[in-house]
Amino acid sequence: MLYEWFRNIEFANPHWLGLFAILPLLWWYRRYRARQAAFTVSTVHSFAERSWKNRFRHLPLILRSLAVVLLIVALARPQRRNDEKIFRGEGIDIILCIDVSGSMNSRDIAPSRMEVAKEVAIDFVRSRPVDRIGLVIFAGESFSQCPLTSDKNTLIEQLQSLESRKYLEDGTVIGEGLATAVDRLSESKNRSKVIILLTDGKEDAPDTRLIDPATAIEIAKSQGVRVYTIGMSAGPVKIPEYLRGDRTSPYVELIDEQLLQRIAAETGGRYFRARDREALRIIYSQIDRLEKSEAEITTLLRFEEMFLPLVLAALACVFLELLLRSTVLRKFP
Repeated sequence: MLYEWFRNIEFANPHWLGLFAILPLLWWYRRYRARQAAFTVSTVHSFAERSWKNRFRHLPLILRSLAVVLLIVALARPQRRNDEKIFRGEGIDIILCIDVSGSMNSRDIAPSRMEVAKEVAIDFVRSRPVDRIGLVIFAGESFSQCPLTSDKNTLIEQLQSLESRKYLEDGTVIGEGLATAVDRLSESKNRSKVIILLTDGKEDAPDTRLIDPATAIEIAKSQGVRVYTIGMSAGPVKIPEYLRGDRTSPYVELIDEQLLQRIAAETGGRYFRARDREALRIIYSQIDRLEKSEAEITTLLRFEEMFLPLVLAALACVFLELLLRSTVLRKFP
């Protein structure tokens, strides 16, 4: 407990702590002044009996020493520092559009594509203090998980809770995911509107699909939304022989890079390929540099003085010492 208290404390006048060096001198001087007269006896057996007064005879000295220690620390002015940051500026409205289909549980990018996508997205959110950011997820259907918000903690909680196959019908509806993300930005009055779309597959839509990728691209263009697309997988995967058909190679690329490149090119964004965790981090950092916000950060330093409790404790020690010396531990000449 005491360690935790000091760990969060700064001293405004730390030079006063040098007074600790004179404490041994003061204790020696007291012992020198306290020397008493002595006489010789043949045996000390009669004085061997110990009472509670004998056991506590050093308590006044301990209390006085503790009072001095507390006063020295109080003179150093311990303070608890609280930094408050105020962010002002013109941010960008960003929607993270993330594929949560079953294939995102693949472990070609350890521990899984889903876990790495969440981790890097959370770091990106923390690096954008003045932007409003929202979250759209898609698999066999799309869903708006979190509207545009400046509350980064809420958004991070939503990202941390994402799990493949937990929310939506399985499949991959890239077009509907993009359209839903654009819809979240439709009421934004910000000049800069951005979508970061991450997927590990290609359009695999059920019969209930409402919006195809081509239509979604036109919707994004009409709203002036710039889309950055990310294809996430370690590379082509090997498929069983009975599924190869006319293919000469047993490996197949599951990401529709042509579609992702088209989405990015027609909306003024860029396409990226993430084959591992570090590559995905680099991609997000590149997007971070491409989409600059005008941010003004004001840091307010607040200090809470902590010396008063120490002074009161020192006075309490002195009072208790005087009380003991004049009552139960009183010495008679």
